[in-house]
Amino acid sequence: MESPEGKTIQSYPHLIAAVLFCIIAGSVGSLVTITGPGSWYADLAKPFFTPPGWVFGPVWITLFTLMGIALYLVWQSGTEKPEVKKAIALFCVQFVFNIAWSFLFFGLRSPLLGLIDILILWFLIAATIAAFYRVNRTAAYLLVPYIAWVTLATALNGAIYLMNP
Repeated sequence: MESPEGKTIQSYPHLIAAVLFCIIAGSVGSLVTITGPGSWYADLAKPFFTPPGWVFGPVWITLFTLMGIALYLVWQSGTEKPEVKKAIALFCVQFVFNIAWSFLFFGLRSPLLGLIDILILWFLIAATIAAFYRVNRTAAYLLVPYIAWVTLATALNGAIYLMNP
């Protein structure tokens, strides 16, 4: 069935599923910080460009929503296509590194392991953007705010590592 805008109505559940997947999966990493990062994080020396704590929640919800929409656009391009399979696989791998960062940085209290993870994550996001671009340019553009935020987070993580020997 077609809607007036020409979109298949049956595809809306897929869009909702993709967005919810990203929000729920992305929230797994926050379980480590559910009670707050505690005094360990509060006591760390941090660079001047550290955003206030209240910024992180809204930013991540927005990014996970954009990631879900991007995933949906690629998924709708046909999962039988090799380039779509590769793009979705890269997306899933980078998501594992995204989730792992909270456990490494906050759970293990290791800025070094967090830094190693987030550097790998950054390159995986870049590869995912390139793979998405080959399938659906809009999907790739939707990931630009994500890599921008992770770039800031990488600088923040690196500075924290250097400032807290």
